[in-house]
Amino acid sequence: MIPEILQEIMKQDGVVAIATLGEEGPHMVNTWNSYLRTTEDGRLLIPAGYMHHTEANIAFNPNVLITLGSSKIKGLYGPGAGFLIKGKAQFVTSGPEFDVLKAKFEWLRATVVVTIESATQTW
Repeated sequence: MIPEILQEIMKQDGVVAIATLGEEGPHMVNTWNSYLRTTEDGRLLIPAGYMHHTEANIAFNPNVLITLGSSKIKGLYGPGAGFLIKGKAQFVTSGPEFDVLKAKFEWLRATVVVTIESATQTW
C-alpha cells in the first residue's frame, strides 16, 4: 500500500534518487517525482530511457532504495516531506506496466517495476 502523502509527493516537482548495488558496487540514478506511477496493487512504475547501469545492477541484485520528497507537502516536522522506499525491482519491456508508461513517455525503452517492501516517511 502506498501512503496517501507519498502519492501527493509524487504529484510535485522534485527529484527521485534510485540506488542499486551491482558487481561493480553501488550506483545511483535520478528521475522526477512526476514521472512515477503506481499500479492498483501498490507497485511503483518508473520510466527508463537510459538507465543501462541500473538495469545491469538490478539483473544482478533486484534490491533498490529510492528516496523522494517535496518541500510543498507538510512533513513530520514542518514544511517538506520525504520517503525512503525499499523494494525489489525488475525491468520490463512489454506488457501492461510497459504500455501504461509508453503512452505517457514516448522516449521510454523500459519500465522499472518496483514491488515495495517498505515506504517510510523520513521527514
